[in-house]
Amino acid sequence: MASALARSGASAAMAKATARALVAAECEGIASHGASRIPQYCGHLKNGRANGAAVPEVKGGKAACVVDAKGGLAFEALRVASEEAVRRAREFGVAYVAVTNSNHFGVAAYHLEPLAAAGIVGLAMGNSPAAMPAWGGKRALFGTNPVASVFPRRGAPAISIDLSLSAVARGKIMVAARDNKPIPEGWALDADGRPTTDAKAALAGSMLPAGGVKGAMLALTVELLVCALSGAAYGFESDSFFTEEGKPTRIGQAILAIDPRALAGNDVYLERVEALVEAMSADPEVRLPGDRRRRNAEQARREGVNVPADLMARIRSLAGEASHA
Repeated sequence: MASALARSGASAAMAKATARALVAAECEGIASHGASRIPQYCGHLKNGRANGAAVPEVKGGKAACVVDAKGGLAFEALRVASEEAVRRAREFGVAYVAVTNSNHFGVAAYHLEPLAAAGIVGLAMGNSPAAMPAWGGKRALFGTNPVASVFPRRGAPAISIDLSLSAVARGKIMVAARDNKPIPEGWALDADGRPTTDAKAALAGSMLPAGGVKGAMLALTVELLVCALSGAAYGFESDSFFTEEGKPTRIGQAILAIDPRALAGNDVYLERVEALVEAMSADPEVRLPGDRRRRNAEQARREGVNVPADLMARIRSLAGEASHA
């Protein structure tokens, strides 16, 4: 994957950071954010939607700053943002790092792993090209705008929460359209703003937010937090991720980092987290967020991952390698 990205114009650092993130997604069982993104990213690089030579630049000091991704693929910029968030939270107790002029940033929780390793509480969010209308509207305006959080624990893996704000992932509608299958009511609207069960009509229309008006308001909140504060493009100002040609996405992301030591103290924080985990775990049906992704990753380390043969052949071709039967 790194070779395919580099051959399409990405710098070595950008290619490696991107490939590493996509492999992590595959290992966690999130194939929609894994190897399948390579043809898309390569197309963005070749067609000028992403700048392969971009070097992220940090602007601003103290507890808040902006990382300018310079139009490159997002992952190297998010690596820099995570490092800045940890460093600044250590110094100031809290840090807010916004990323501007960015691209698709994959699994949001992935970018919080360095925070968890440092014992820092983290929140990550990002906007995306328009897919959902403002509440009461018909036109797609907001992205699906994923939000993730991480809460370190004592002697146990961190609690890791990751969700998008649409009622369902757009990828599920794309699969239904490909297979000529209907979708459930409540997933999407058609181009005229009417509820639809036709997957193709849904792709031409817009997604519905999770939780109705509450999800729409959360999507609005993310748009403002990651774009208005950083100068990034709103969802409606960007072309779809799923087209290789078009204008640069220029979307935004942000990481909020909080050092527990700056508040009630690390011991109090860790005790309070475990008290809640214990209460949740008293019900045997409760699964802690992040556990399934972690189990998938452990299995992948033992057994590897399965990438569809046609996708693997395409990636090898993009990398300039012969396909393997």
